[in-house]
Amino acid sequence: MGAPTKDEFIAALQQRHGVEMQQKLMNSSVAVCGLGGLGSNIAIALARAGVGRLHLIDFDRVDISNLNRQEYRVSQLGKYKTEALCEQLKDIAPYVEITADTVKLDEDNIPSLLKNEDIICEAFDLPEEKAMLVNTVLECFPDKYLVAGSGMAGLGSANSIRTRRVMKNFYLCGDEVSAVSETSGLFSARVMLCAAHEAMMILRLIADKKEA
Repeated sequence: MGAPTKDEFIAALQQRHGVEMQQKLMNSSVAVCGLGGLGSNIAIALARAGVGRLHLIDFDRVDISNLNRQEYRVSQLGKYKTEALCEQLKDIAPYVEITADTVKLDEDNIPSLLKNEDIICEAFDLPEEKAMLVNTVLECFPDKYLVAGSGMAGLGSANSIRTRRVMKNFYLCGDEVSAVSETSGLFSARVMLCAAHEAMMILRLIADKKEA
């Protein structure tokens, strides 16, 4: 069986989401900053929903230590995560428009790299990098939606993962407590829970549902 056409893909998504909602999704642009356990899962969820444009940003390569929770394969070890995730997304949602930047985000390049996106999704690993991105986005783009993650380590209850509206356009997903340590670790199921919260909040924002 040949690959479905773009019209066939859209028709299938409209059947699941409705014509009006699918049009909103296709007209939206989301930047996913960091393509690890959070970002790779978020990007796939958004692509499956039919978000029109995804901007993938990460500077790292796929490592064996990533395979326990990130959406990569053994055959992709050593590839840049931007390249590897693009491969995955083209198989899942071939008509989603993808821009990929293999670069480390900082205070200097964030204003230019993220200026065209409707929604910015923070999916970094390190607390200091998370804080840098959040602070820079809030300063440079106060009117853009920002969805971030905080606290997904260990084996805590799935019910402690939640979404909270911190400010008018800023949402935080996770338990806001757990941090990675030698004893806590990162488990795919719990990281995916947080990623699902971030992806769902993004979809809600696209649908004009602004409460967490």
